Amino acid sequence: MCTYRTVTLSVEGSGKGPGGWFPLTDASVYFDHPVHAQADHTLNLDLLNPSEGPSARVAVELDPSSARSLAVAILETLDTLPQGLRNEAVDSR
Repeated sequence: MCTYRTVTLSVEGSGKGPGGWFPLTDASVYFDHPVHAQADHTLNLDLLNPSEGPSARVAVELDPSSARSLAVAILETLDTLPQGLRNEAVDSR
C-alpha cells in the first residue's frame, strides 16, 4: 500500500549522472511502487538539483530491509567518526 507520504529536505553534496558530477541540493524520500526494482514496494530516494534539469537526479529504490540496513550503516558510520570530524557531522543534524 502506498503511503503518499513524502519527506523532502535540502542537502549538500554531489551526485553522478549521465553528464558527470553535479551538485545536489534536494532530496525526497517516499515509500511507493518501484519503477525498476523487483519488489512490490520500495523505499525510494531521489537526490537532485532541480535547477540543472531532469538529468541532474540520482534515484534509488530499496526493499524495506535494505533501506533499514543502509540507514543503520549511515548512522553507525557517522557515530564512529574521529572527534574532530564528528563535530562537523553532528552540527549538520
